Amino acid sequence: MKFSVIGAGGWGTAFARLLALNEHEVILWVRNRSRAEEIDRLRENRRYLPGVILPREGLRITESLSEATSSDIIAVAVPSFAMPDLLCQVKGLVAEEEKIFVNLAKGIDRESGKSMSELIRSLVSPRAVFTLSGPSHAEEVGRNIPTAIVLAGTDLDLGKRLQMALATPRFRVYLSEDIRGVELCAAVKNVIALATGVSDGLGYGDNSRGALITRGLAEMVRFGRVFGAKEKTFFGLSGLGDLVATCTSEHSRNRRVGYRLGQGESLSGILESMSMVAEGVYATTIVHEMALEKGVEMPITDAAYRLLYKGADPLALVEEIMTRAPKKEGA
Repeated sequence: MKFSVIGAGGWGTAFARLLALNEHEVILWVRNRSRAEEIDRLRENRRYLPGVILPREGLRITESLSEATSSDIIAVAVPSFAMPDLLCQVKGLVAEEEKIFVNLAKGIDRESGKSMSELIRSLVSPRAVFTLSGPSHAEEVGRNIPTAIVLAGTDLDLGKRLQMALATPRFRVYLSEDIRGVELCAAVKNVIALATGVSDGLGYGDNSRGALITRGLAEMVRFGRVFGAKEKTFFGLSGLGDLVATCTSEHSRNRRVGYRLGQGESLSGILESMSMVAEGVYATTIVHEMALEKGVEMPITDAAYRLLYKGADPLALVEEIMTRAPKKEGA
């Protein structure tokens, strides 16, 4: 198969490498020409995925979006906030063609409230769109560490073909038709990971982290239920699996942002120092607004929102969460 990967951050680069090593023809699109030339020459993305060597065979690097949209299957690996502008550019290049899109981003569009697959459908009108999600840090996928992930979409026959095309002995792909649930998991788990990082940054321990992960999962389920997602999705790889990985890993940018907030750094200073995007910073506002609109109780998300955008004291927020009215577990 012929794939294009649009976006050469860590995950886009790791995914392009995986496809090329799986004997597909791959084009990796890099926004900046000088960076494209550097990656092509070094066969390494030293900015976003240092130490991972890219194959020379089967993987072409380009800064031309026109060239990158020539493939039959287009994987989009840009941050969620950059997706609308990118898709508007892509639309003019693929208007008369039937393309298959695979979304790799984890977020919700703030302006429209649409998931990434919904945004792709509305702006590009592809033949089919899928979302690939789960516990899959680029640093580990790029080093062939065993990974299991979920490919979600409504065309299961086509999904099975893609499932086989993506799978390797170190990259196991499961299939799901609950694309809404998979995408909601991807967005909300980043908010919980940010809150868990705050707890770690305050010096709290495993008990606190375990509680946040568990009660965060409960928030995810409540949120997903209101939006028509299947509850079992939240207990699978894209839900619980990715939540645990993102809340506990040193690779997690969302946890790292939370940790630094817990250590007393300002959000603006943290973001200025980062070269990569922490999706949870943007997802917190969107998920918080959607939860308020639907009347979904999400105390951890609410606390994360007030910490990020209302200047709330993290210690006071912890006390507030811990002294909420007693409840039955499962509520």
